[in-house]
Amino acid sequence: MHEPVVLYEERDHIGYLTLNRPEAMNSLTYESYDLIEDSVRESNARVIVISGTGRAFCAGDDVKQILGGKEPPPKAHIERAKKIGGLTPAADALLHTNIPIIAAVNGPAVGWGMELALMADIRIASDQAKFGELFVVRGLCCDAPGLGRLAQLVGREKAAELLFTGEVINAETAHRIGLISRVVEHDQLMSSAKEIAEKITSNPPLAVQSLKEGLRRTIDPDWRDTGKWAKDQINELRQTEDSQEGVRAFLEKREAVYVGR
Repeated sequence: MHEPVVLYEERDHIGYLTLNRPEAMNSLTYESYDLIEDSVRESNARVIVISGTGRAFCAGDDVKQILGGKEPPPKAHIERAKKIGGLTPAADALLHTNIPIIAAVNGPAVGWGMELALMADIRIASDQAKFGELFVVRGLCCDAPGLGRLAQLVGREKAAELLFTGEVINAETAHRIGLISRVVEHDQLMSSAKEIAEKITSNPPLAVQSLKEGLRRTIDPDWRDTGKWAKDQINELRQTEDSQEGVRAFLEKREAVYVGR
């Protein structure tokens, strides 16, 4: 019996959601996505702290399983997406919950790992953290959060630079451009996240939830509409030679050669 790839527990009104594939830099499998969704939708916490075990926060999709097409998605996983209508179900849960989310970014957060961090209301990073929207180097479009939230945080021009280049930035740069709220020493990360979480849980929970819903109503796009568009783009792009070359190059540990088709 293998250890769960996502851990979730609640203590003192704080939910701790921890990605738990340290041997694979917490890259996401179909099971990971489903467990993230379930943890958020079923949570009774007043605030959720998301982090990862080992040296990474999240390295995005498991390239071999998801991008490499080695395994078809389980039927139950497909049915989840059909119910939502386009947006990744885990993203739907995170973007529509009224529970405040804190991302305690303990290491690299790239690809969908960066999307996961973007979906948090507050991002605290270890000095060992890194961030990168790597979709372009896989020949893909990013998911809805990279489109709908990155520019809110860093401005359209810097968002465009990060999205179009696939550049990976360190925690200090992420803080300077406004992507994260603070950088702390690595061994202080979880205590810092807990400190903020405890301040939130000490406030009236219904008022906090209303404030979060108000932020979403005021600032956010129609996540499901954006998510459907992004999903359609990703599905089309995955059929291109460039996307397939990007995956092969990653697996073969070499530079990709793109041809524009």
